[in-house]
Amino acid sequence: MQEYDEAVLNCFLKNQLQLFPREVASSPEEAEDFLEECMAVVVDSVEEIMEYFEEEGIDTEGADAEEILEASEVFTIGDGRYLIVEA
Repeated sequence: MQEYDEAVLNCFLKNQLQLFPREVASSPEEAEDFLEECMAVVVDSVEEIMEYFEEEGIDTEGADAEEILEASEVFTIGDGRYLIVEA
């Protein structure tokens, strides 16, 4: 099971409206429960995001790093890592 640290939980709480029309969590505990439920993934690079999307069958052909990072399900944690949340 994926572990979500404080930076990941705070990033999701702060930016969850980029993916959802309304807030789905209002505390770190709720954020952790939600992320566990939807099996969100933390990765260390844009390359790992692309690998994840390919494994999930998401078409990234022709997409550059900037386009990948603009995907609504990709959250930039701010420390070089990224959170991927599939709604």
